[in-house]
Amino acid sequence: QVQLVESGGGLVQAGGSLRLSCAASGGSLTMYRLGWFRQAPGKEREFVAAISRSGSQSDYADSVKGRFTISRDNAKNTVNLQMNSLEPDDTAVYYCAADYTVRGATNRDSNVYEHWGQGTQVSVSS
Repeated sequence: QVQLVESGGGLVQAGGSLRLSCAASGGSLTMYRLGWFRQAPGKEREFVAAISRSGSQSDYADSVKGRFTISRDNAKNTVNLQMNSLEPDDTAVYYCAADYTVRGATNRDSNVYEHWGQGTQVSVSS
């Protein structure tokens, strides 16, 4: 059973950067496609970014495209989210997720991901 633990959240001023990491234990992530989602207070959880099993494909929500970068390190069993030019609207709890699949492509649908971390808070002040 894969367990995911996020880290790297915090408070940052608008325009700043943060790097989130998600470490897996209990299994290798090589057979998983991975994603980052976020949930702001009073809002539904939304897709942020996803990466394929191989790492060759990535996908981003329009709201973060050009500012966020998802990456994975299968040797270290981690997935990362580099967040630059942060905006107050990026304030949310960020979750990493993993989907065991033979299909390597990315997926934006949170329902397909069966493993989730506990979340890490990102707060951006104006």
